[in-house]
Amino acid sequence: MSVLTWTIILVSITFALYIGIAIWSRAGSTKDFYVAGGGVSPLANGMATAADWMSAASFISMAGLISFMGYDGGVYLMGWTGGYVLLALLLAPYLRKFGKFTVPDFIGDRYYSNVARTVAVICAVIVSFTYVAGQMRGVGVVFSRFLEVDINTGVYIGMALVFVYAVLGGMKGITYTQVAQYCVLIFAYMVPAFFISMIMTGNIIPQFGFGDTINDGSGMYLLDKLDQLHTDLGFAEYTSGSKSMIDVFAITFALMVGTAGLPHVIVRFFTVPKVSDARKSAGYALLFIAVLYTMAPAIAAFARTNLINTVSEQPYAEMPQWFTSWEETELIKFNDKNGDGIIQYVANPEANELTIDADIMVLANPEIANLPNWVIALVAAGGLAAALSTAAGLLLVISAAISHDLIKKQINPDISDKAELWWARGGAVFAVIVAGYFGINPPGFVAATVALAFGLAASSFFPAIILGIFDKRMNREGAVAGMVVGILLMLFYMVKYKLQGFGGGTPDDWWLGISPEGFGTVAMVFNLVVAVVVSRMTAAPPEDVQELVEDIRIPQGAGDASAH
Repeated sequence: MSVLTWTIILVSITFALYIGIAIWSRAGSTKDFYVAGGGVSPLANGMATAADWMSAASFISMAGLISFMGYDGGVYLMGWTGGYVLLALLLAPYLRKFGKFTVPDFIGDRYYSNVARTVAVICAVIVSFTYVAGQMRGVGVVFSRFLEVDINTGVYIGMALVFVYAVLGGMKGITYTQVAQYCVLIFAYMVPAFFISMIMTGNIIPQFGFGDTINDGSGMYLLDKLDQLHTDLGFAEYTSGSKSMIDVFAITFALMVGTAGLPHVIVRFFTVPKVSDARKSAGYALLFIAVLYTMAPAIAAFARTNLINTVSEQPYAEMPQWFTSWEETELIKFNDKNGDGIIQYVANPEANELTIDADIMVLANPEIANLPNWVIALVAAGGLAAALSTAAGLLLVISAAISHDLIKKQINPDISDKAELWWARGGAVFAVIVAGYFGINPPGFVAATVALAFGLAASSFFPAIILGIFDKRMNREGAVAGMVVGILLMLFYMVKYKLQGFGGGTPDDWWLGISPEGFGTVAMVFNLVVAVVVSRMTAAPPEDVQELVEDIRIPQGAGDASAH
C-alpha cells in the first residue's frame, strides 16, 4: 500500500481512539474538567505528563535542530531534561500540596491578591498561545505532507479533533487521551530508529548505534564519518560547537526554568490524589521522557548522514520521490544557481543551492532511509500525537484561566458549578479558534522556535512560584512587580530581535551576546531582583499566608497532605 493509504489508516485509527476516550471520560464537573477529578494514578499521570511535555518541538523539531546544529543542539536536550528534573524536585510536590486547580490560582491565593491573579492569567495566556501556535502549525505540516492536503486544511482538521476531546472531556478526557498519545508517539519514534540503526551500524539499539562504526566498509565511527562529511562540504565539524559559552548557558538555563514554569505541565501534578503520588508520577514521567530524549541525538546523526549522502553532488532529476514530495510543502527548496542540474549542498551561502527546513528531518528520516511505507505513516501519526497532546493541555490552561481564575475567582464568585463548567467549555472553544488562527498565520517569532515560550515562562512564572514556596517574606507587591517587569522585558527582546521591521535583529546586536532563545534567563534574573527588592521595601504578607507557606513545605505526612 502507498504512504497515503497507510497514513489514512493509521491516522484514522488513532483519531478514533482519541475521540472514543474523550467520550468515555467526558467531564461531569469542574473538578473533572480542571484536574480530572484528582484521581489519576501516578503511572497514567506519568505517561500523560510525558505526552503533554513532549510536544511537536520534542518529536519533530529537536532531532532536526540537533542534526543541523550538531554539538550546539545539545542545549535543547540539557535544558528541557534538566528543567523537568527541576520541576519534579522543587515545584510539583509543593504545588500539589497547595491543592489548587491552576497556576494563577496558586499565585492569586499565595499572594492574597486578585491583581496578582490577573497578571498570572495574562502571563499564562501569552505563554500558552505562543507555544500552541507552533503545535498547530506542526499539525498542518504533517497533514500537508502525508495526507496531501493544504497546510491550512491540516490545521482545521487538528482544530476539530482537539475541539472534541478538550471541550468535551476537559482534563479528564485529555489525561487518558494523552496516555494513548504517548504510546503512539513513542512507538512511532522508536520503530524507525531501530530500523535505521540496524541498517547503518548493525546495532539495533539506536543509543548504542550512535557510538558504533557504520556499515559502509570504512570502519569509521558514525560521528567521525559525519564530521568528515561536514568538513568536505565546508560546514563546521558536527561534534564542534560554535555558540558562545554565555549563550549556551543562557539558553540551557532559560529552557530549564521555563520548563519548570510551564502552566500546562504544572497542572498535571494537580490531577493525582496525594503529594506522594505527585512525586511518583514525576519519576515515571522522567523515565518515559528519557526513552525519546536519549534516542534523539542518534536519530539526528542518522538523518544528517543519510541526507548528505542522498543529496550532495547528485543530479536533481534523479532525486527520489520523498524529495519532490517535500518540495511541494516548500520545506525543501532547490535553486539551480549554475544551471548544471547537480545539487550543490555546501556551507557557502553563495554557492549553496539547497535549503532544508530542520523540521522535516524526523518526518522524512524513514523515507530517506527507504523504510517500508507503514513506518513512514507511523511517524506521521506519532508527530500528530505529539502536537495534539500538547495543544490540548495548553488550550485547557487558557480555558481554566478564563472560567476559573477570571469568572469564578473575580467576576462572579457565586457562580454555580454547572455554569462554571459551561464557561470552561466556552473558554476552550475560544482558545481552539485563536490557536487555529495562529497556526494558519504564525507570527515570525513563534514560527522560529517554541523555545521563546519557555523564555516567557521563565521570565514570568518561575520566580513567582519558587519564591512563593520558599520565601515566606515574599509579598504581593514584589510578586506582581517581578512578573510584570520579567515578561515585558522578554516580550520587548522577542519583538526587537525576532519580529521583522522592529530595529535590530542580528546576533551582533544581542545584549551580552545572548540570543532571544536564551534571554529568558536575563529576564528571570530581573524578575527575581525586582521581586525581592520590592517585597523588602513593602509590608510583609499577613501571618496566615506566612503560616500557609510554612505548612506547604512540611514533609511529614506527605502521603495524606491532599487535604490542603
